Amino acid sequence: MNIVILANRDLASNYALNLLLPQLSQHSVSLFLSAKVGGNSSKPAELVTLSFFEQTLLNQLLSPLFEKLPSHKGFMSFAQMNRILVQPVEELNAINSPQGLAKISALQPELILSIRYGCILKQDILSLPRLGVLNLHSGLLPDYRGVMATFWAMLNSEKKIGTTLHFIDDANIDTGRIVAQSHLEVEPDKSYLWHVLQLYVEGINVLSEAVSTLALGESLSLRKQSGGQYFSFPKAQDLTKFKDQGFSLVNEDELVTFIHKHYC
Repeated sequence: MNIVILANRDLASNYALNLLLPQLSQHSVSLFLSAKVGGNSSKPAELVTLSFFEQTLLNQLLSPLFEKLPSHKGFMSFAQMNRILVQPVEELNAINSPQGLAKISALQPELILSIRYGCILKQDILSLPRLGVLNLHSGLLPDYRGVMATFWAMLNSEKKIGTTLHFIDDANIDTGRIVAQSHLEVEPDKSYLWHVLQLYVEGINVLSEAVSTLALGESLSLRKQSGGQYFSFPKAQDLTKFKDQGFSLVNEDELVTFIHKHYC
């Protein structure tokens, strides 16, 4: 199949893609990246710091280093993924524009996969692939729609978090028909970022299984959503409450261990 993947230029997306792409080796895959999720409004200092560990560390520091090492055997940077894609990775932040629509349409995608992509897809894009658009949401729907679903679940003292694979049926956010979910036990001594990264181990397996089913010409079992709540970026008071409950957004030791295990 011709598959277009839409992802975000961050560590979790990169990790998820490194897990997913080997499972799509029999397909023709193209990859487009958004630069970020959300608008340009000012964020609390804690989220700025989180952004450094989620994006700047990988994109500006680690990836250029790994790309210069001829014997590098760890996970691929975004640029290193070019060797297994049908065209070079491209940043695309205005996917609904005529130019963006033309780029995607020219690839004649049969299926579009979205993982942490930072733009809301409108109907012209959603109508392109005959098999539809699947989104891997890093939260359990319908209860945790929107951004940083893992943060809000931890803040609400949930015992389990997870991912939800669902179709994007229209421009509404995280409301489409659910294909499947994965689950992960919350570990209170682990950081928010650690939990987000761990979600993709099982989440990508769920996504890969769905792609395999569609490739065989079989239908997916679906269920409609009802109820639920939409969450936006946390405010300063939410971040303070998160800390007061004993949680952290990032643990540098955890991140060093993760990078050493997967990228070095």
